[in-house]
Amino acid sequence: MDGGDPTAALTGTDRGAGARGRVLRRGQVPAGDPAAMLHLAADLGPGLALVLVFASARADFAATMAAAEAAFGDTPVLGCTTAGEIAGGYVEDRIVAVGFPARDFAVETIAIEDLDRIEPAVLIDRMIRARQRLGAQHPGFAHEFAYLMVDGSTLREDALMAVLGHGLGPVPLFGGSAGDGTRFGQGYVAQGAQVRTNAAFLTFIRTRCPVRVFSFDHLDAGTGQMVVTGADPAQRRVHEINAAPAATEYARLLGKPGGQLDPFTFAAHPLVVRVGGRYHVRSIQRVENGTDLVFFSAIDEGVVLTLATPRDIARSLEASLAGLGAGGPPDSILACDCILRRIEAQQKQQLRAVSEVLARHNVTGFSTYGEQFGAMHVNLTMTGVAIYAPEGE
Repeated sequence: MDGGDPTAALTGTDRGAGARGRVLRRGQVPAGDPAAMLHLAADLGPGLALVLVFASARADFAATMAAAEAAFGDTPVLGCTTAGEIAGGYVEDRIVAVGFPARDFAVETIAIEDLDRIEPAVLIDRMIRARQRLGAQHPGFAHEFAYLMVDGSTLREDALMAVLGHGLGPVPLFGGSAGDGTRFGQGYVAQGAQVRTNAAFLTFIRTRCPVRVFSFDHLDAGTGQMVVTGADPAQRRVHEINAAPAATEYARLLGKPGGQLDPFTFAAHPLVVRVGGRYHVRSIQRVENGTDLVFFSAIDEGVVLTLATPRDIARSLEASLAGLGAGGPPDSILACDCILRRIEAQQKQQLRAVSEVLARHNVTGFSTYGEQFGAMHVNLTMTGVAIYAPEGE
């Protein structure tokens, strides 16, 4: 830790009129607050088209979502567990709620119940019909994007994205994988009080506000390369690298003893793969059986991995977020931020600096076990949407 409180950039409890003074309405309360949802419903106010709930893994998620359904009444509510929360800065052990006012937004959500048995034709048809229906019902809302909330413990995000990419059409998508703190156990997603695992919720959103969906990272490809020579793609597990035990070889290339690999190491020494002329991150989640490496996203035999070099995370984030305001600053930013970025900021004593950047740009969201952007499942990125004030206001 950097010795500072990363929540210091927040004012009070981030509740009340100040949180409602923007396009998106935001509130956050301690995860142990027995009246959390009553407080958040009062903070966000009436007239909402959608509420998103990002809940610390330490909260009673089922009870939280049941209370959310009761507190917000007829307003659709989606929620997930997190690997940390963002409410104008990094916060911990909180429940964060985001409200989309109905005067500015319209939504339609598709529940994808069993990620092990995706029926591509059926899902794509549902997506196309939802997009068409939403557009016909709200012709005055000229801007649109899609948001995905998915169980991050399924290992099925890559397969899901391969299907969703065929049904999106021109709609830009971003999303995040639900987490379980830093335990890397079971994540949960929910629609109202209905809590699900091995599931996802895809929401199409139309709005009168201009929007920009984005994906940032802070990595440069280096020169150190390695080849995956043994893998179980279905489990995202690599057994061998360069024909040697994977964890041992990765540690050797870093000049570290094999027994010292942990999330801090993986955050500091990420791997990338070149696909279609661009580098994409393939983050390591953990070591298993002392020799195998388990990844956050798709991996296969024959893949050439390159060690990447992280840039200064706070300065890189500031430059990226500032770039969203080139034509005028966004009113609100909703983001999904990889847990390894938070771990890296902590390791490098930049937790406060990164938190201050997030607060300065009014970022709300959660830390994830993976991010989605376009038709891809990615890692070690921040994906999100910048929402600008409606034209003429």
